[in-house]
Parts: sequence; structure tokens; C-alpha cells
Amino acid sequence: MSNDLQRQVVIIGGGIIGCTTAYYLCSHPALASSKTKVTLIEASVRGAAQGASGKAGGLVAKWAYPKELVNVSFPEHVRLAQEHNGAQRWGWRFVGCGSWEGKGELAQDTGTGVGQGGDWKSLEKTHGLDEDWGAKKRKEAGLPDDLDWVRADLTEGYSPMAPAGATAQVHPYLFTTSMLELAQERGCEFVQGKATSIDIDDSAGKVTGVTYTQDGTEHTLAATHVVLAAGVWSPRILPVLPITSTRAHSVTIHPKPGVTISPYVLFTEVLFPSATRGPQRVSPEIYARPHNEVYACGPGDDSAVPETVDEVEVDQAACESIREHVASISTELREGMVDKRQACFLPVVSTGGGPIVGEASKLAKGLVIATGHTCWVRISRNDPSRVDPHMLRRVSATRPGRRGQYPN
Repeated sequence: MSNDLQRQVVIIGGGIIGCTTAYYLCSHPALASSKTKVTLIEASVRGAAQGASGKAGGLVAKWAYPKELVNVSFPEHVRLAQEHNGAQRWGWRFVGCGSWEGKGELAQDTGTGVGQGGDWKSLEKTHGLDEDWGAKKRKEAGLPDDLDWVRADLTEGYSPMAPAGATAQVHPYLFTTSMLELAQERGCEFVQGKATSIDIDDSAGKVTGVTYTQDGTEHTLAATHVVLAAGVWSPRILPVLPITSTRAHSVTIHPKPGVTISPYVLFTEVLFPSATRGPQRVSPEIYARPHNEVYACGPGDDSAVPETVDEVEVDQAACESIREHVASISTELREGMVDKRQACFLPVVSTGGGPIVGEASKLAKGLVIATGHTCWVRISRNDPSRVDPHMLRRVSATRPGRRGQYPN
């Protein structure tokens, strides 16, 4: 370590945890100086936020759990948006949020019904109805007046989940990459490479660096502190971590020109009339985003985690099912264009609760673990210091005085 540096912090993982950690470290008055160097290393050749952090719904809610975290994180989101123009930079805004239940209607075809060579035009068959007919139907169904992009005639129940001002959203990819950009403006160094081990001086019981590969060549970053925030890939570096995974699929849809989607997040229960399997209950989540984009996701599965985030496979059939499910309750989404079909892996603490967050000094001084965040960031008693340090030593192919190697 350079004599001029007191701290060399290496963050493993360019997701929302890693990037926000880099931002706060580089912004902290006690650390933002020439005496501290912060480096973030990310395995994806595409850059930050390529996993779950870039493919989530982006919900920010006062009613989330646990309250110990929500009471800090929600106002902090508000502050960040105000300080860095989050509305323009990462789509920060308040939204309505509700629980919707009803029936789906199976599309007869996947087209719009518009003939070649022409643009969509109404046949004006409903113009003889009372002008307030649509509003009356929504009122009868219990829908808010401005929630006009779900079918009122298919709605069996709607319940708001929170009062106004209690639910907001960000575009998770834009938020995460913005946090990294702000960290880089404050001195953070970004390194593209696949971390393979956390280097430990066994005699001193402290971290000394991170070893990673780049283009087939091994490199080492010196470190006084290491933050492991690699999501589902964290156990590849530290196998003693009790982390499993859930793969989740999602799609993004852009309605046709001229159609505006009001800002609501819906948690749905749809009786979907499957043509092949009969009626079935499905529960897609729908997030209306700025710039008239709609994000929708479905259930998870237990597919195996690939070697890197760049190798995550997308099941096209799963994405098509999500599209069909949301299209069955919304004409606007049925007629829209699917922009992205994507998948990601959510880290889950296999012993229950989660995430695992904090200093793991019993494993090695200077080691901080921040992983196991699922769709909600949760606090539990899964303190990393409770991971058996003897397990760490048993899986280490050590070279005394240099580093503990953690096999994949």
C-alpha cells in the first residue's frame, strides 16, 4: 500500500448495493480525501447493473419492511432525488399502488387488427354511450378515476395499498448507474474483471486484497477493506455464505403512440383463461414507469446460477406468459410493443431472513459482507460474524502470509 494512503477499499459487485456503497464512501467527509482510495470491480463486460439491480421493478415504499430500514431509506431516496435531479436522471416519482383482482380475457390473436398500409383508427362504435360511461364503470369497480389502463369490466376488486405519498419508484438501472457515475465523479475507480478470491493475511487475520481475472490474466488489487456485494455470486468468492437464488423474468412494454399510462403499481390476482390448461390463477406485478414504459414481472424459478451475469439465459416462453397475463386485463398493454424480455437472479439467504450485512471481523478484519437482498432489502440477525470462521479456514487453500483462496 502506498505510504500516502490510509485506506484502500475494494467493492466486489456493480449492483445497487455496490454502487451506492461506493457513492456514500466517496461522499463521506471522513473518507473523501487523498488518504482513501475506493475501487469497484464488476464481472460484466457490459458494465454495472446487469443483474437484478438493473432488471427490478424499482419500488420505493414507506410501507415496506423492516421499518428500521424503511424509516431511513425512504427519506434518503427523497434527499438523493432532490440533490441530484433524480426525477430526470433516474425516473424518481411518487406513484399510486394497489391490489387488483379480476378476470383476464384471452386474446383471439396477437395482432392489433390494423391492416397493412394504414394506421390505427377508431370505428367510433362507442360514441353513442354516455360520456361518463367509462368513469362510471371504473367507479363501480372501485378503481381510481385515473387508473384507466386496466379493464373496468374485468375488475372484481381494487384496494389501495398505501396513502398518497407513501409509494414511489426509481428506474433501477438508471438509479444504479447514476450512483456509480456520481461515485466516479468523487474519485471511485471502476475495474471490469471477475473477482476470484479475497486475499487474507492469515497470521494477522485481515484482508490484504482482491484477486481477479481480466481477459484470462490474473491481477490483484491491494486492499485494507473489502466489501463483498456480488449478489448470488457472493458464495463463488466466499463459499461459506448461505446464499441461494431465485431466477425472475420480466418484460417492458411501450404502449402505442398517443396512449398514456398513469403512474400506478399494481399487484394483481388474475383468473387467466388459458387455452391449453384451463383457468389458472396468475399474479403478475405491473409497474408504470416514466416515459410511458411499463414493467411487468412474474413468478420465480430455481434455475442454476451461471458463471457470470453475462451468461444468464432468458426463457422466452416465460416472458411471453407474462405479456399474455398483463395483456389479458389491459387493452393498452395488449396493443403495446414489448421492448425487453429479460431475466435475473435474486440472492436469497437459505437459512431464512436476510440480508447478510455488516463487518465480518471474525472471518477477517476489514471484510464487510452485503448480500442476500431479495426483492425487498431486509434486516435480520444473519450477522456475517456468525458465519463459522473455522469453516472459512477449512475451505481455504492457504498460502500462509499471503491469501486465502476460495475455490469456485
